[in-house]
Amino acid sequence: MSNVLVVVHIADNEVKKAVLCTAAFAKTAAGNLGGSYDILAIGADLSSAKDALTTLGAQKVLLAQGADMGDALAERLVPVIEQVVKAGDYKMVVSPASSIAKDVLPRFACRMGAGMASEVVALSFDGGKFTYVRPMYAGNVNGAVQIDSDIEVVTIRPTEFEAIEPGAASSAVEDVALPAPEAVCGKVEFLGFEKSVSSRPDLAEAAVVASGGRGVKSKENFKLIEDLADAMGGAVGASRAAVDSGFIHNDFQVGQTGKIVAPDLYIAVGISGALQHVAGMKSSKVVVAINKDEEAPIFQIADYGIVADLFKVVPELTAEIKKIRG
Repeated sequence: MSNVLVVVHIADNEVKKAVLCTAAFAKTAAGNLGGSYDILAIGADLSSAKDALTTLGAQKVLLAQGADMGDALAERLVPVIEQVVKAGDYKMVVSPASSIAKDVLPRFACRMGAGMASEVVALSFDGGKFTYVRPMYAGNVNGAVQIDSDIEVVTIRPTEFEAIEPGAASSAVEDVALPAPEAVCGKVEFLGFEKSVSSRPDLAEAAVVASGGRGVKSKENFKLIEDLADAMGGAVGASRAAVDSGFIHNDFQVGQTGKIVAPDLYIAVGISGALQHVAGMKSSKVVVAINKDEEAPIFQIADYGIVADLFKVVPELTAEIKKIRG
């Protein structure tokens, strides 16, 4: 086995940056093995996405599409991945560490009797073995792990890897015949998907993120964070405390149990800096903290800190940014 398989679930025919970052990881891994990498794309409709996928340098783009594939139920996706892997020559199966992959890949690994490394942030290769670096204990420690199985299953944090540069379309495209539904699928019913619609950049891919915490105090006050983000053309984020308090939908949660972000600029407003939150944003290039508590842990990782009342500072900051940006 000397090849790598990238597994991605595609929604709304959109190939996101996370896919490009995972392709870059796969290219490096395949190069170490002296092989190539393929992309298995799963979704309800891949008619437009396939064109973008063929520009990512994969030897083949495998399309598993059908109405049931859009539901992203692990019970339906895992047999598809298993079928492709058993028919191929793959040493590694890798996917971005999305909520879908966190559900699907462990089940796949179990069925294949394969070892797994999750949330990988770095990769090395020596003596014919991969070593994966992954955060542990809410990111306080990085562990170096190796997998001792014929197939290695990996999820990566896309924010830790540079996206591959798309080139000319060069990948062969093949349709995957979907396996017959297994008996377990009849016991699972897809009820629906509540999608958050926003004109702002995607939180996981935005260059600028303004996040609010418990210090914002209410759902109505969260408009201060939204206005700040809009002034910079950025995305809105939140701490778990803000989400649990009902200030904003949990799609916007940043942290260990939310989304992992690494923007060029992260502004933490009224966020204390609990380890669980920091684990999701500490890779940001520049961190600005605004908090009236000068002992707040967030200041320990901030590049710039403002000890002040957010209700006074944030509107002033937003107004100045609007002036500068015209």
